[in-house]
Amino acid sequence: MKLAFSNGRIRGPVAAILAFGAVLAIALAAVGWHYARKPMSLKGAIIQEDADTRKQSPITDVDVTVANSLASADSISDFSGFFRVTLRRGVKRGRSVVLQFRHPEFQPVDLPVTVGDKLLVVRMTPLHPDDVDDQPGRTAVLISNIFVRYSIETTASVNVGAGVTTFQAINVGNIPCDHRSPCSPDNKWKAAIGSASLDAGQGNVFENARVSCIAGPCPFTKIESDEFSHGGRNIGVSVLDWSDTAMFLFQAEVFRQEISDIVRESYPVIFGRALNFSLPAAAEGPSLEAELSGTNIVFPLGPAPNLSWASCNVKVEKAQTKSYRCELKQGYRFR
Repeated sequence: MKLAFSNGRIRGPVAAILAFGAVLAIALAAVGWHYARKPMSLKGAIIQEDADTRKQSPITDVDVTVANSLASADSISDFSGFFRVTLRRGVKRGRSVVLQFRHPEFQPVDLPVTVGDKLLVVRMTPLHPDDVDDQPGRTAVLISNIFVRYSIETTASVNVGAGVTTFQAINVGNIPCDHRSPCSPDNKWKAAIGSASLDAGQGNVFENARVSCIAGPCPFTKIESDEFSHGGRNIGVSVLDWSDTAMFLFQAEVFRQEISDIVRESYPVIFGRALNFSLPAAAEGPSLEAELSGTNIVFPLGPAPNLSWASCNVKVEKAQTKSYRCELKQGYRFR
């Protein structure tokens, strides 16, 4: 190829190629600058510290901050204990920062971390453990015989009971997957699958089946196999977990196609000081009934449950089912 020069400049095809290369280099530099300037985020799950993984309930409404004002905004953990903190521009991968976790019912935690994409699991210790009474010399109020009552508009079948079980997906977080199935959805982390099944019995079928995470790093789990939403005599579920061990509550109502009854009852699952249950989307007028020191009392459950003996949080799922988690207040114990 011959090069044509004019006034000391290259002309022709070579000039066009050089110009295109210069434009491409500038574009790539701009893209690299953009991603270099993109703020880093830290995300994780906050759960209760307990040797029994069934009692590692997610902690809601934890204030999450970064020391030295290195975050663009503070964060508050949601129903599942999930938090995400976006760091200020200029805080780069590999830098050490200190995350601060504060909740009035738990001991404060200051956690040094390295900026990166690892999934954080933060464990907080309650200020009032199970084996410590509210006040020395004062007997705690005992709560027993708890069940949930609600109604559903139906004329086709009768609720003859409920199927309830719990199961775990046992795993260790932040272990690279290395292409060995199962993996996290982004194929980055080693995962595990937990599963459970229920049999309604001859002549019965399950309806309003639901599954909810009640302990462990719930934000890093998802339903892998749905064999329950369609109902039927036998239902099952498989859940993928790509962080530490998580626990799930699997329950449904048992129906027999004989007589009609709009009143439904269900029993919550209790681990430690946490009470967990869920309600189908069509549930109306829900209430908790319990014995407090031998006295039977009914507690209506409004959109924001307010119990004298427990602090409750509610999450409305996509299918409009509701998951409830209630933590005992000081001075109360489950029998």
